Amino acid sequence: MQRTAQVERNTLETQISITLDLDGRGESDFDTGVPFLDHMLDQIARHGLIDLKVVAKGDLHIDAHHTVEDIGITLGQALSKAVGDKKGIRRYGHAYVPLDEALSRVVVDFSGRPGLIYEVAFTRARIGEFDVDLFQEFFQALVNHAGITLHIDNLRGTNAHHQAETIFKAVGRALRFALEPDPRMAEQIPSTKGTL
Repeated sequence: MQRTAQVERNTLETQISITLDLDGRGESDFDTGVPFLDHMLDQIARHGLIDLKVVAKGDLHIDAHHTVEDIGITLGQALSKAVGDKKGIRRYGHAYVPLDEALSRVVVDFSGRPGLIYEVAFTRARIGEFDVDLFQEFFQALVNHAGITLHIDNLRGTNAHHQAETIFKAVGRALRFALEPDPRMAEQIPSTKGTL
């Protein structure tokens, strides 16, 4: 079964197109107009072994808020579509990722219930031109539309770029583990309820 999706979102504020393959090789192509977000999305693709293409046009003359949030929405929809009924996946994934002085932990559950716990205290408000508050908006939109529970904890770090990068790398690796086929589950739903 191919675990792929192509999703578009068009509003008066943004036009987003996302293509992904959950069983890819980590290949990526981004054109969002938000370079630091592209860099972070590349971490998810590379460390999650997800082939990911994102094209976005947004009202960046105002700021990046709508573009970043709507990419989160569309990526969440694409994840949900690609994973399908969740038969045979591991469901849970976690990762600890360091980068020099920074360390983050991410835990994900493909529960069908959206939930975000976000414990991140960035050491500065901007990384280059990017407003770090938008990361929480991105992840909230992602979980709402993917139907996942996501715990993100930056455990330490003094360099905001390193903090962000450890978070996104850990998200990629946690997704990779949760979405891996579990040969012992075969065609089973990984839940005692029989549905997710």
